[in-house]
Amino acid sequence: MFSFHPTPLDNAALIELPRFEDERGIFIKTFQNSLFLKKHLNFELQESYYSFSKKNVIRGMHFQLPPYQHAKIVFCPQGRIMDVLLDLRKESKTYKQFFATELSAENHKALFIPEGFAHGFMALADHSMTYYLLSSEYHKENDTGIKWDSFKMDWAIPNPIISERDRSFPELKDFDSPF
Repeated sequence: MFSFHPTPLDNAALIELPRFEDERGIFIKTFQNSLFLKKHLNFELQESYYSFSKKNVIRGMHFQLPPYQHAKIVFCPQGRIMDVLLDLRKESKTYKQFFATELSAENHKALFIPEGFAHGFMALADHSMTYYLLSSEYHKENDTGIKWDSFKMDWAIPNPIISERDRSFPELKDFDSPF
């Protein structure tokens, strides 16, 4: 059974995904619309993708600008990641606050990330897979981010592997949020 837990950030949720194991192996359900709606987590799947990352890779902090903003459901079916959410919604009581939690194949947890949040993660193991379910399709001109080290998140590694694009994002203090 799905188990939904609030996070310190408004409207974001940590979800324990149902796991079934027998002599054949493991089966994990990642989404069931009717249960999400009962928890007031409105999510209409429009796109899905996954990434593999080496240990100490940081990807983020990504989001899409309106009118192409999206909610996400993120989980890690292989390896381990430290997943990070940053609230960019000006009217939210948790504006500019962040939440980090480990997602892994072993703990079979996921995060529901509402529209108006930046999202990123750090791979804690080689070959970590991050799987994304999104409520809108990718739109290159509206795809952007916040610099990964411009808020108080302690990533706890001295030399992370980060793309040039992610290094070029504006700092949180310089970002005028449209959310």
